[in-house]
Amino acid sequence: KKDIPAVNFIIHEIHCRRNIEICPYCSDSIPKSEMKNHIESEHVQVTCKCRMKMENSLLKDHEASSCPLRPVLCQFCDIQLAFNKLQEHELYCGARTEPCGRCGRNVLVRELKEHPRLCG
Repeated sequence: KKDIPAVNFIIHEIHCRRNIEICPYCSDSIPKSEMKNHIESEHVQVTCKCRMKMENSLLKDHEASSCPLRPVLCQFCDIQLAFNKLQEHELYCGARTEPCGRCGRNVLVRELKEHPRLCG
């Protein structure tokens, strides 16, 4: 899958056919001696803590961006919790009140960012 100078092409092709295989799962070119290890490390099925099954090579991205149990921070109190609990927590957490330092009124935590513009 790379450009090869024409003068080297036949030797290169012989070398590749003898030493390289195409992975049946991802179509990458893998040395024959490493194919078993490649399949076992990249394509073996694993189960995430959320019980979803996937190839091992996809687990890191899943845990970082789409796992419902991935850790996230509440925008109001910076507590860490699972993504699937975030919405319920923020509804409650943002409904708390704190006194405004300028006007003294109790302001919903979710409105604290906009309040200074409205505060007289």
